[in-house]
Amino acid sequence: MYGEVAPTEKDVHAFVSHQAIGVVAAVVPWNFPLWIGCWKLGPALAAGNSVILKPSEKSSLTAIFLGKLANEAGIPAGVFQVITGFGHEAGEALARHEGVDCIAFTGSTRVAGHLMIASGETNLKRVWAEAGGKNANIVFEDYAD
Repeated sequence: MYGEVAPTEKDVHAFVSHQAIGVVAAVVPWNFPLWIGCWKLGPALAAGNSVILKPSEKSSLTAIFLGKLANEAGIPAGVFQVITGFGHEAGEALARHEGVDCIAFTGSTRVAGHLMIASGETNLKRVWAEAGGKNANIVFEDYAD
């Protein structure tokens, strides 16, 4: 991937380099399984990583179908994999696996914290957590529909 030079003072050279991390485990929730799965899958693959997609046990068929589409599209074997199972078993195994370099997680704050602890107890893998997504809105009386 091409890097870029960040603007800095005259006597400082700051170079930004984008590099693959390795194996990214994408743990996604039951709601919007295709959208959130692709949201994690696309950038990870584009950056040169391999991806293991672990969907919620409530929406596994969507991820399995996505895996079939990836095979049909010609993504090499092993570059994109789907594993199913309960989060406390499969998700925990991914968080503790030495071969996983990053966890990309969407779900509850409690589980995100648990994944961070499990990752820290093994190979200190990176954890990207979108957790506890509460989207409060204030709608005023004069809002035009």
